[in-house]
Amino acid sequence: MSNQGVVMFAYNNNTIDYIKQSIFAAVQVKKILNLPVSLVTSAQGSVHLHNKFKKYSTVFQHVIINDDNTQSQLRDFYNGALNKISDQWHNQLRSSAYALTPYEETLVMDTDFIIGNKNLLKCFHSKQDFLINQHAKYINRQHKPEYQIENMSDTGIKMYWATVFFFRKTPRVQKLFELIAHIKHNWAYYRFIWTIHEKNFRNDYAFSMALHEINHKQRSFWPQQLPDSLFYITDRDVAVSFKDNKWHLQLITAEGLLDTSAVNINLHVMNKFSLDGIINSGVLQ
Repeated sequence: MSNQGVVMFAYNNNTIDYIKQSIFAAVQVKKILNLPVSLVTSAQGSVHLHNKFKKYSTVFQHVIINDDNTQSQLRDFYNGALNKISDQWHNQLRSSAYALTPYEETLVMDTDFIIGNKNLLKCFHSKQDFLINQHAKYINRQHKPEYQIENMSDTGIKMYWATVFFFRKTPRVQKLFELIAHIKHNWAYYRFIWTIHEKNFRNDYAFSMALHEINHKQRSFWPQQLPDSLFYITDRDVAVSFKDNKWHLQLITAEGLLDTSAVNINLHVMNKFSLDGIINSGVLQ
């Protein structure tokens, strides 16, 4: 499996330690998927990894230093329904995954996407060269969040979610990533064309636009869906604990907080503060 692996991107801001979250995410990958993990970060992030988390630095097969992710954006980070902090958001480098990956077959994952089962290993047995989810599923279908997004805008195309995706190195996939990079560098133009109200560049939007363009604005069988649903909790929800692959969650609903649990799932934990609390509680021990 030397040509197969996982790549994560981790660029800290003043509030969130993405390096620490990437360690937890990588430990879960190695434990459940038995795949090597490589980390893309800044020179400062690499120093932070080896100074503060030396015990866990070997969890990464490669630490790839790239300081091109310097164009940051300001966004709000929520810790539950009432608390938020505005800070820098460094998300500009996902379009370089094709060039930076050390693997021929790659799973790219957010650092707050936590593996809980083996379903994504099916990607490596697929003949497809690119797999991504077009639907994100809230963990509790009876209490969907008010701002759940299905389309890029009210009149826009369906959204593809760049939280996790798989690709093989083929000319078609290389062209796709080149187009995503082009959209990133010309974001003001593309958000105007697609009537995106949000000023921040967002990988989900760029991937969706690029896939629509590369398919000549037609419905296509390419790309196909990942072999697992993309489950998530919002940043207004709280991940209370994680033990033996079981999540204890508190979801915000119109009726108040709802206590629930989830077992053996791959979960996108958008409340990064609660994920940080779980890691600090000793879950890595």
